[in-house]
Amino acid sequence: MSETIELKVGKRGEIYTTSKIRKETGLTPGGKAIAIIRENKLIVQPKPTALTLLEKPRVNAKPVTPEELSELRRDLSEEFGTR
Repeated sequence: MSETIELKVGKRGEIYTTSKIRKETGLTPGGKAIAIIRENKLIVQPKPTALTLLEKPRVNAKPVTPEELSELRRDLSEEFGTR
């Protein structure tokens, strides 16, 4: 999807988005974002959190819950004798 939306830039360089943009991109107020400059264009995307990475399947693998991850870490710690 490609859409052109005019945004306001504040006095200190803040870029103000719309609720539509935040909803469609996953940006959240108070959250973190990653800015990429490519060919004189600014690309802004939400910075993934550990929780969002766990919820997102990778390479046809099932998602792992935080509880399952803790259990896996405990098992590995016992197996290798580390913490």
